[in-house]
Amino acid sequence: MSNISDRIIEYLRKNRVSTTEVADCLGKSGAIDGIRAVNRGHYVAAKVKWIYAHGESNWGVHEQICELPEDYIIFVDVFECKNRAILGELVTKYILLYCGCKGLVVKGNVRDAAALIKENYPVWCEGFNPVGCFNRQLETDIGEELKLQHKEKYDESIMVCDDCGVVWIPKEYHTEEFYQKLENMEKQEDIWFERLDYYKENTFEIVCQKKYLQDEYYQRRLLENK
Repeated sequence: MSNISDRIIEYLRKNRVSTTEVADCLGKSGAIDGIRAVNRGHYVAAKVKWIYAHGESNWGVHEQICELPEDYIIFVDVFECKNRAILGELVTKYILLYCGCKGLVVKGNVRDAAALIKENYPVWCEGFNPVGCFNRQLETDIGEELKLQHKEKYDESIMVCDDCGVVWIPKEYHTEEFYQKLENMEKQEDIWFERLDYYKENTFEIVCQKKYLQDEYYQRRLLENK
């Protein structure tokens, strides 16, 4: 891994940095609202490939997934589908097993819940609906301008997915400064739990007063880690 995006992903995976911690590094932001894990215990951090469904049709989804990059998270955006399920077991299996993608995030509903749970697929979505989209080719589309805007926004960005949900790291955050924020967040978490478990400080002393900053031992540690 060479570029900064790959280094960030490597650090996220190696340290299993949670969506909570990543959102904190993004200034308490970044969550894809309403998205939750279908199966517990999965952790995925990877680059994003954006696709979309619209007009209550799944035709475009099938067309867009003919070729997908391995090791990516596939993010399915949804436009005007009236809460219909965008995809189910067949598409999920194709994307994750046969295309080798890391995870699947759907900004809408999915179906075949029993099968997705049984196979323990790494899928995140808004919810379930047995009523799916129609397999029909539409004469209209979401428009080239909107399509290009969303591709530029999401393609090659990073998503982190765990039991808490999905956090999106925009490309403008793929910097050395953000990498350092992730490292500092991990160090802070270690210190906070040490102060809680070993020193028996309360959370007001740890989080608000930050009493550990007055501790000579921690001052030395901070200097050594610079």
